[in-house]
Amino acid sequence: MNAQVPLKKQQPATDQEVDHECKASKTGAEIFVESLQNQGVEIIFGYPGGAVLPLYDALYRNPVKHILARHEQGAIHAAEGYARVSGKTGVVIATSGPGATNLVTGITDAMMDSLPLVVFTGQVATTVVGTDAFQEADIVGITQPITKHNYQVKNVQDLPRIIKEAFHIASTGRKGPVVVDIPKNIANAIFDSNAVEEATINLPGYQPTLHPNYLQIKKAVSLLSEAKQPLILVGAGVLAADASKELTEFVEKYNFPVVNTLLGLGSIDGNHELFLGMAGMHGTFTANMAINNCDVLLNIGSRFDDRLTGNLKKFAPNAKVIHIDIDPAEIGKNVPTEIPIVADAKEALLALLEQTFEVQDLTLWHEYLHECQEEYPLWYDDDGDGTIYPQYAVETIHRLTNGEATIVTDVGQHQMWTAQYYPFKKDHHWVTSGGLGTMGFGFPAAIGAQFAHPDEKVIAIVGDAGFQMTMQELALLKEFKLPVKIFILNNSCLGMVRQWQETFYEERYSSSLVPVQPDFVKLADSYGIKGYKVEKVDDMGAVFKEAIESDEPVLVDCRVKELTLVNPMVAPGKGLSEMIGVKKG
Repeated sequence: MNAQVPLKKQQPATDQEVDHECKASKTGAEIFVESLQNQGVEIIFGYPGGAVLPLYDALYRNPVKHILARHEQGAIHAAEGYARVSGKTGVVIATSGPGATNLVTGITDAMMDSLPLVVFTGQVATTVVGTDAFQEADIVGITQPITKHNYQVKNVQDLPRIIKEAFHIASTGRKGPVVVDIPKNIANAIFDSNAVEEATINLPGYQPTLHPNYLQIKKAVSLLSEAKQPLILVGAGVLAADASKELTEFVEKYNFPVVNTLLGLGSIDGNHELFLGMAGMHGTFTANMAINNCDVLLNIGSRFDDRLTGNLKKFAPNAKVIHIDIDPAEIGKNVPTEIPIVADAKEALLALLEQTFEVQDLTLWHEYLHECQEEYPLWYDDDGDGTIYPQYAVETIHRLTNGEATIVTDVGQHQMWTAQYYPFKKDHHWVTSGGLGTMGFGFPAAIGAQFAHPDEKVIAIVGDAGFQMTMQELALLKEFKLPVKIFILNNSCLGMVRQWQETFYEERYSSSLVPVQPDFVKLADSYGIKGYKVEKVDDMGAVFKEAIESDEPVLVDCRVKELTLVNPMVAPGKGLSEMIGVKKG
């Protein structure tokens, strides 16, 4: 007869054991949310779907502020606007298949303009990847050329490390987008309790150079000290490095004139006496002639893109070039470089400021540049018939905001007019799509900028065509009480396309005129938003003032003079000194 074995009395679990048991039962989706919180993520822009339901369920139970865009394109452009003005990494979530592919334009836009994003896409379960399952798309393959890096998570234990690495890659070196593709079964998988705390970055091949080489700095100083006609060209790299203060101190110390790229605007006060304006295709005459005639060109954080340089064979023909860039691939890529300096813009400027050197007498150089400004200022017609010229509309917005608002544009003529006629007083107050030139970018990017700076005045200056690409995001203004001001410079056409057709295609306006449009005021009203339509100069000032001073979202349909051109212009294939439309008449 077997002796009866007494049952062992179960002891109460210790707090440590309970904690371990809770952690051990977490799913990949829960670890996803915890990893975001560990990265300090405050806001996510996204759109749910089947493959990301586990992630959204975890977000519901462990809240991180989520903004439900009305289209994935709206979500990613909002994240770009958020990243541009805040300096933080924008975060996006979309489901597999069409949700992920709807993000491709925004990912490319962020890559071209060096904006830090981490984009999470859902994916079908790993067991059916490659079978053309419902809503399957190879987003890793699709985005490989348009991201800094991308991942597909194959093991739930890798998830914390991958997320940590994704944020590190996106926000360091030359910033940019990183895609993390998460299969649905990985999101549902049970996670080992210890891996979150133990997750470490392992990126031996990724070591961005932040500090400049001392000998290269000395060479740059030597060249600058010999220059009789020096020029500083400033791109978005200075803004990304938060180095506007150092830039201003450096140019003031040596009395160096400055020009900006489109994306570099705001890196120095737009009314500073050393600032010559934006350079490039629609730059000022003075800025372009400064590049054409300088003998030393110091480029800080610009990649010498074609809209800046015009014909490369004619670009800065007399200049020895010093190029500071955090991305070594950009140095010497387009323009031959005398002195390459791979470094973060702020670190390079600090190193230059540590040097003390004598410069040449620049009196004649400044006199020449001042004469250019006096003789060839920006200009536009005004026939006095009461119609609104778009340039005047931008000048009015500038006057009413004192140049201190956060300005976000779409792409086209209105973008160039804003760049020309809205001098920025502050850095990180200019948001636009530069490299990719994405229509539909402006309005959702303004939403992201307003989330980043809830107490700032955010103004979206858009065209009638581009606004219609993402206008469904009006719902967010009402839902979140975002006081974004939308000014539609409405010329009833695809303005820049039409300008090129007028200038280079003998006025054959093929599919560029848009005579049928929604009633934008009624559209705003349908979302519960104030709307105004203004057609005459006499009415414009009061409407603009009321809109800008309102603490609510407002849409203004501003009917501007049709067939207006952006001047001056460097035609394709021409050099910067061969501008057209330089002088009135």
